[in-house]
Formats: sequence, structure tokens, C-alpha cells
Amino acid sequence: MTDEPVVDTGAEVKRGGHPRHDLAPLLNAPVRLSVVAALAPLDKAEFAFVRDLVEVSDSVLSKQVAALEEAGWVKVQKGRVGRRPRTWVSLTTEGRAVYQRHLAALRAIALG
Repeated sequence: MTDEPVVDTGAEVKRGGHPRHDLAPLLNAPVRLSVVAALAPLDKAEFAFVRDLVEVSDSVLSKQVAALEEAGWVKVQKGRVGRRPRTWVSLTTEGRAVYQRHLAALRAIALG
């Protein structure tokens, strides 16, 4: 055993240690984050409800929901109420988990 000092070179720093690594890039878009936040407390919501809550047009919401659906984070169901077509959107289990991780990362970044 030697009496040489131990020098920490930082080589064992854990990769991904900063909370920003837990951010979901898809949720960096304000409209997508707003849609997921609107859906988080609900089982499902009508498309028009989300559109009005997020304050975007049908086409903007449709495009953003499609991106979230492609990622597997949102489920889209189409049906009818009486004779009127309706579309409902909901978060998947994975979508909820991603949103919770994203929020936790934002909090960790903001709180230092």
C-alpha cells in the first residue's frame, strides 16, 4: 500500500446525470406539451375540447396529435355521438410516464 494521493479525474462521472437528459425532445414543442398536459388529468377528451383549451386550430392540433400518436404517447379514437362524428384523444401509459419524467426533469433543472 502506498501513501500516494488519490486524484479524481472525473472519469467515472455517470453519463446522463444532468436532468436535461430526461427531457423528451418531442415535448419541447409548446403545443405538444400543452396537449399532453391537458390530457394528463383525464381518461380521454374530445378533440374539440383539447383544441379550445390549447387555443389552436383544428389543423395544428391534428398535426401535433399525429406526432404524439406516432410516438405511441397518445391514442386517437373515432366514433359518433348521434349522427355527428367525434374524435377522442387520450394519453397512453407510456405517454403518461414520459410526461411525468419530462416534468420531473424540468423541476430538477429549475430547482438546481
